[in-house]
Amino acid sequence: MKRSEFLARWLGAGLGVVGGFALGYFMVRSVGNPHPGYIIIGLTTLEGLIFAYLGTPYVLGGWRTFNFRLTSTPLPDLLSGLLGMVVGLVIAVLIGVFIRDLVAPYGIALSFVLALLLAAQGASIGLTRRAELASLFFGGARESDEHRLSAVLLDTSVIIDGRIQDIAKTGFVDMPLVILSSVLRELQMVADSADATRRRRGRRGLDVLTEMQKDTSINLQVTEDETAPGTEIDAHLVRTAKHKGWAIMTNDFNLNRIARLEGVGVLNLNELAQAMRPVAIPGEEIVVTVAREGKEAGQGVGSLDDGTMVVIQNGRRLLNQTITATVTSVIQTSAGRMIFAEPAGPDSRPPNGRKRPT
Repeated sequence: MKRSEFLARWLGAGLGVVGGFALGYFMVRSVGNPHPGYIIIGLTTLEGLIFAYLGTPYVLGGWRTFNFRLTSTPLPDLLSGLLGMVVGLVIAVLIGVFIRDLVAPYGIALSFVLALLLAAQGASIGLTRRAELASLFFGGARESDEHRLSAVLLDTSVIIDGRIQDIAKTGFVDMPLVILSSVLRELQMVADSADATRRRRGRRGLDVLTEMQKDTSINLQVTEDETAPGTEIDAHLVRTAKHKGWAIMTNDFNLNRIARLEGVGVLNLNELAQAMRPVAIPGEEIVVTVAREGKEAGQGVGSLDDGTMVVIQNGRRLLNQTITATVTSVIQTSAGRMIFAEPAGPDSRPPNGRKRPT
């Protein structure tokens, strides 16, 4: 338990003791028989202590949730919700003027309850229907703006990968890049891991974030969030993105699938890299180094600079040589693109041993 939570719990228990004692005291005074008074006061004080001690965590949890939503909600949404609450209160006042005299004994209480209900309903409508209300009073919104993402959450995997820094520098990602504090804590745990490989990956991710913060052209934001110990970060990311209407940028295959099933937009850097790979056309000549033997007899296997696998028919005899090959076919699989080729001619090595541009 955190020190602040410990102090808050005992402070709540103290207030419960005071409230229980005051309740018991006024009960004894109202009865007018002080003989069993100490028993009643003792019981109410004990009840106040128990209920306050056990109920304080729920009060703190509700406050943390409210504070997180208040600080993470965009300012236009807050203003829209406030305007909706004001409209609800105005309607409650107008209705209260008419019903106050009809139910005279309960008019004030009924008006108070009505004001609370309409204020809450107005704030809810203002938050959830901001775009529709804005288009109703200020003109129709453009269709392109309605489907535009307001922000994207970064996953730990995409931070450690590091390519997001170069992509953000190019200006293609013009939306805010948001990092939850829970993701930062997970990244710090990876950086402090006892395993050397994990520790190196975690420190690489922290270095990437540091460089991105220094670049003024990158809109990088860190948002505080509260997660209970043992909370699954992937599920928390999906819930947050779904609630805010944001997307998730990740390289994690399982997180990709879960987010898409929940209706959350996903930006996958591996899919982007796959889409940006150069397309080889049958009949085109490429330069490739035959690195190893293939599965079939006589085959050789190499790869292009971008990692695309090239299967060379009758290329086993050219093992460990850089040759010129002619593309015969290109196959797209779930694992990536695969190119099939044949040696270009009897002397398939490029002149002077240099690679020709593909």
